[in-house]
Amino acid sequence: MNPSDRQYTKEHEWLKIQDAESNLAIVGITDYAQEQLGDVVFIDMPEIGSNLVHMEKMGEIESVKAVSDLFSPVSGEVIKTNSELLDRPELINEDPYNEGWILQVILSDTGELSSLISADEYQSFTEQA
Repeated sequence: MNPSDRQYTKEHEWLKIQDAESNLAIVGITDYAQEQLGDVVFIDMPEIGSNLVHMEKMGEIESVKAVSDLFSPVSGEVIKTNSELLDRPELINEDPYNEGWILQVILSDTGELSSLISADEYQSFTEQA
């Protein structure tokens, strides 16, 4: 089940607004994505301070099956990455919506949020895949 307090991309990333006043959001990949990948063994995350561009590559995730690109659901500045994933990338498999989050970002354009889809829309999208 996809948490309804997040928005989703068709590239299988999620975004949760953590603080609307400061435009702070958390980004990760969906449960569907981690299931498709299989056991995650490595993640390449952007550096703190780097600027993400809406729907452009922000890193890579490597599993026993494949290496896949990660796309940024929004534009903004990375203020924190989940350093726990460097030693324990399997957290993405175990808990993709909480302990397996990837980064925190300060959104530079909240208008981009309109391009994201709801949990129900994402569920329908994955059922058609």
